[in-house]
Parts: sequence; C-alpha cells; structure tokens
Amino acid sequence: MRRLLGWFIRVPKTLRAACPPVPTLMSKTPSILLCTSSQGDHICNGTHSKKPLQSDPQLFEAQFEELVLDLTEDISDPALADALSRLREVLMYNVPGGKRNRGLSVIDSLRELLPPTELTQDMVQRALLVGWCIELLQAFFLVADDIMDASVTRRGQPCWYKKDGIGLDAINDSFLLEGSIYRLLRRHCRGEPYYIHLLELFMETSFQTELGQALDLMTAPPGQIDLNRFTMDRYKAIVKYKTAFYSFYLPVAAAMYIAGITSKEEHNNAKHILLEMGEFFQIQDDYLDCYGDPAVTGKIGTDIQDNKCSWLVVRALETMTPEQRAELQASYGRHDDESVQRVKALYHALQMPTLYHRYEEESYQRLQELIGAHAQNLPHSVFLNFANKIYKRSK
Repeated sequence: MRRLLGWFIRVPKTLRAACPPVPTLMSKTPSILLCTSSQGDHICNGTHSKKPLQSDPQLFEAQFEELVLDLTEDISDPALADALSRLREVLMYNVPGGKRNRGLSVIDSLRELLPPTELTQDMVQRALLVGWCIELLQAFFLVADDIMDASVTRRGQPCWYKKDGIGLDAINDSFLLEGSIYRLLRRHCRGEPYYIHLLELFMETSFQTELGQALDLMTAPPGQIDLNRFTMDRYKAIVKYKTAFYSFYLPVAAAMYIAGITSKEEHNNAKHILLEMGEFFQIQDDYLDCYGDPAVTGKIGTDIQDNKCSWLVVRALETMTPEQRAELQASYGRHDDESVQRVKALYHALQMPTLYHRYEEESYQRLQELIGAHAQNLPHSVFLNFANKIYKRSK
C-alpha cells in the first residue's frame, strides 16, 4: 500500500533507539519517519527535511488518491473488476471538486481541541481520513439529490446521472459512495476507542439528513404548488435535518470524539451552536441559488423552478400583498423563463437582497453570542473558524 504522505525522512541509526518509529495510518511497519513536530507529533526525530512542511489542505488532497486505491484494490475477486472500475470512476467524478469545508473542518477542529503535544501524526492522518468520509457522505447525498431535483450541473460539470450511459444507475452509485464510508472507518479506525462513536455518529447523521430530505420533498411535491406549506417553522425543520447536522455538527462532533471528548453535555453545547450555524449557511445557499453567479457557484440555481421551500419565498410570503401572492402562486414552481423572471421581479420589489444582507449581519452577531454562552468548556476558535469560512461567502 502506498503511503498517504508524499515525503519522509530517514532516522539516523544513532537516534533509532531513542526515537522508535511512529506507525502511519496506511502502513503497519514503516522503516522511515516523518518529522512531524510542527504537524501534530510532539516527538521530533532529530532530522529535518529541507522541504517545507505540507499544510493540512495539501495533506488532505494527497490522501484522496490513496483512499481511492484503498477502496478499489483491496478486493481480489476478479469477478468484481468491472464493479470496482465503476466505483473508481464514481469516486473520481463525484468526490473531488467541492470546497472541502466539511472535510477539512475535522482536522481544523481537532487542532483547536488538542494542544500540539497531544496531537500525534496518527491522529492527524485519521482526522484527515474521517474528513474524507464526510466528503463521501456529501457526495452520496448530492448524487441522489440531483436526480430527485432533476438538476443539470453540479460543481461546474454535468450532474453524474446526466452523463452518457449513467442515468438512473446513479442511484446504485450513490449507495457505493455511502458504503465506502463504513469500509474506510472499519479499516482504519476499528482499533480506536472512538470507533463506535464515529459509526453511530455517521449513521445517525445520515438518517437525520434523509428525514430532512423527506420533509423537503413532501413540502414541495412536483406539480403541486401550495404556498400554504411554505412556513418558517417548516423551513427551519428542513434546514436543521437536511443540512445542519451533516454539514456542521458532524465534522466538529467527529473531532471531539477523536480528541476523547464524549460528554453528552459538551456535544449538546456544540450542537446548539452548530445547528444555528447550519441554518445561517442554508439561508446563504438559498440566496446564492437565486442571486449567485453560476460561474462562481458551479451550479445553475433551480429553486424557483423546483418549487423549493427556500428562505427567499418563505420570507417574501411574510411581507407581500394579496396581489403579489396571487402572482407568486401563478408563477412559482414553473420552468418557463417568463415565470422565473416574474418571481425574481417580485423578490426585487420586496427588496429581498436588502433583507438578506440585514439577516446575514444579525445572524453573525447571534452566532457570536451563542458561542459565548454555550462554549464554556470548548475553545471558541472551533466555532469562530467555522463561521469565518462561510460568512459573506459567494459560493
């Protein structure tokens, strides 16, 4: 098996007795060591490479190809050669290309939760791997979601099911992505004290997200335009379960378990902050669906055409006149350009961009207050770093 990291340094013979080899995640008996004193390992091996240390994003990217090999070359049955080739294609097309915020938030959070003297290189590598498991979960959701929404593009390229020869076979491909998560966790984390916590966390988060997706689909069934369904309470429930749990609580909770933080109280405190942050993120996403630049977002927004219960339509319904509501009823959820433009004109008349930017400022201040109130025993930087990644984002 190839090693996950791209550069190593050999240990001088005189130091081997004092500095035993530190096992890497992908190799049981390495004969060479990485000097990781500034990358999480408090034991320096005494020799330093002239090359600069890699950043966490660089280490994260370098790990992906190794994980693909891990998933596709570990099964020796020749009868599965075609299926494993398909798995590799599914992984390479659907997992890379995102912003990596979810995946990198595991290692980012872990570095805030533990001092460098306690953060070993094995922990760093496993945190990166768990981050990729979250990216796999995201890919699983998106492949399926694009089919249900009849989306056209994702991350600047055709949706997977839209590629020639794929179609509804993409449903099974999404299952392959989900199954890959648990294969990686079992292979690389089974011997760790937090393994069961991670399994339960991923399974529970998946179920919560699927319930949120069910709420979303039931609120806006195809061809049935019912604006009475679009309430703020229903919207917040959809956001909480469909987006906030897996995008915000999952990566931080995973880092907490890796760091040995299992207290239900501390996890509930973190959840209180992170679910609020997830709502903030989804409202941003709804705004960008209508007002974002597809060249920047990598996606053509279709919330209006798809009859989505988005923040824009829910907020607009709270302030519009009966005449405007009638026009919205006649135009929302229709795919012709004229109807879409009428809805956008209504949003403009109701000053939705101004309302959104006001909400963005108020929400960020509320997040600051929540962090101060609920992160009594957790580093505030865990949450502030996450918030700063998404505040005033454009994609």
